[in-house]
Amino acid sequence: MAHNSERRDDANCFMTMRPIAKFCLVAIAYSLSVLNAGAAEHRRVMILHSVGREFRPWNEYAKDIRAELDRQSPWPLDVQEHSLIAARPDDQNSEAPFVEYLSALYGKRPPDLIISVGAPSAGFIQRHRRELFSTTPMLFTVVEQRRVLASDLTEYDTVVAVRHDFRVLFESFLRISPDTKIVAIVNGDSPNERFWQGEMRRELQPLEGRIEIRWFDKLSYEDLLKQTAALPPHSAIFWYQMIADGAGIAHEGDRALQRLYATANAPIFSHDDAFFGREIVGGPMHSALAGSKRAVAVAMRILGGEKPGTIKTRPSDFAPAKYDWRELHRWNISERLLPPGAEVDFRVPSTWESYRWQIILICAVVLVQTLLISLLLHERGRRSFAEVQSRQRMSELAHVNRFSTAGELTATIAHEINQPLGAIRVNIETAELMVKSPSPDLQEIGEILADIRRDDQRASEVIGRLRSLLTKAPFELKPIDLNEVARETIQFLSALAIAREVNLTSSIAPTPVPIRGDLVQVQQVILNLIVNAMDAMSGMPVAERRIVVSTARDGNSGDIFVSDAGPGIPVDKLKEVFEPFFTTKPQGMGMGLSIARTIVEAHGGQLSAENQAGRGVAFRIRLPLAALPK
Repeated sequence: MAHNSERRDDANCFMTMRPIAKFCLVAIAYSLSVLNAGAAEHRRVMILHSVGREFRPWNEYAKDIRAELDRQSPWPLDVQEHSLIAARPDDQNSEAPFVEYLSALYGKRPPDLIISVGAPSAGFIQRHRRELFSTTPMLFTVVEQRRVLASDLTEYDTVVAVRHDFRVLFESFLRISPDTKIVAIVNGDSPNERFWQGEMRRELQPLEGRIEIRWFDKLSYEDLLKQTAALPPHSAIFWYQMIADGAGIAHEGDRALQRLYATANAPIFSHDDAFFGREIVGGPMHSALAGSKRAVAVAMRILGGEKPGTIKTRPSDFAPAKYDWRELHRWNISERLLPPGAEVDFRVPSTWESYRWQIILICAVVLVQTLLISLLLHERGRRSFAEVQSRQRMSELAHVNRFSTAGELTATIAHEINQPLGAIRVNIETAELMVKSPSPDLQEIGEILADIRRDDQRASEVIGRLRSLLTKAPFELKPIDLNEVARETIQFLSALAIAREVNLTSSIAPTPVPIRGDLVQVQQVILNLIVNAMDAMSGMPVAERRIVVSTARDGNSGDIFVSDAGPGIPVDKLKEVFEPFFTTKPQGMGMGLSIARTIVEAHGGQLSAENQAGRGVAFRIRLPLAALPK
């Protein structure tokens, strides 16, 4: 009744408290419950190594167990690891200080689970079970089933063991290397290794008629290396472990196996894939990863509340055989001799296997490039042929155009020839009369002969110009002076300008304007522009008919301008004047300016036209400069 009244008083006190105080008490109670729940969810695991943290193969199992614990555990884990250094000597009295250390460390709060890794740690636990947490759950793993004393197991113990079959290992190797006559066994001289020496001798006894088995357990490791380095042909080496050699020297880590691999003259095989990947040929072996997963799956059940003694796990056998491709090739072991379904790792792929798609892509690119190059060469050939044909057609059109222009100049040319010919005739008749006189004036006769020679030269020049204009010659680029071309063309058309009553003037640059071009064709362009200008001004008053031809140098270009005072070109027609068959003449064919532009572009230049500010049109021929010959 007193307790009930106390509870009622506590309840009454709580009901009479202020709301803020109530809230604080509720918050504190909730926080304490969360902390208690977190503490209850926390799990402590102790891992006990057999020799040391770096001793292979047990260190690989321990690493995988740690990783699997982190991966599978739904609880926060506090994992502590310890090493049983006392596993190397025979003196079990050396274990006492380690037992005292663990008791002091975990006496007040034992771990929730102890995981022993390897046979030495399993034996240590079983020898000191009563002293070390007699009711703490215990998981023996990475241990061969023969190394656990089943009679000493308690209800708090369970075992995840493996099963060795040395005869299976040896026969598997002899199957892939049938010429093997000698197998050297590398195994130390610690208590655990002496146990396994006896087991191997018993299991391998049926093979004594097929192979010679050599034991080196009583040798120092240095002497062992000398023996394995001098093995005769058709030998092999079986690596079990090396906790301590015959001289009592401890070995940990990978150095012992690495030194053996560096000096041995025979292939090495083993019982556990923790050694696989560098020095071991391979074969059926225990899987460190698979064994660790099995152990951690049992650990999770124990941490979840199951009694260890109720969990029974069958020992695991060797995993399917796997081999190191590099070692097979090093020792000339044919893959055809491997058991069916065997896994071959670390295969070095051929160039085709490594870069198949890259090679295919490169070949495809090369093929495409070859096709493109072939097409481009074909097109280049066609283009070159077309260019030659085009130039021939251009030359022919230009030749026809020159004939057409010559036809327009017929009357003028005839007048320009007849004039010197008539003067020659008059001079000859005068000379004949003077010769017939009784006293001929020889000085005057000489002057007459000089006039005849001058008129004959004048007629010859007219014919020569006409002949050069009408000559059909191949397109040929030569160094020429644009000033000289302009002068000759103006001189050639001076008679026509007089006949058409056009004021034809020139403004020639004071210094040479050198270009590389075809003299006749450049001259034809200038001639066409001047004749077109004359035609454009035919209906204008005589006083307004003016044409100016000028030359100039502008940077790396030489320019010729042909300007007239005609009516100009409509703005919307400026871009069409150079198109074939475009003309403003009633009787024109529309080819003159088109041919002129083609000739200029063939010389790498430009031909343009623009209306002048006042009146008329200015045509501009721009050609690249070149050096004149010295």
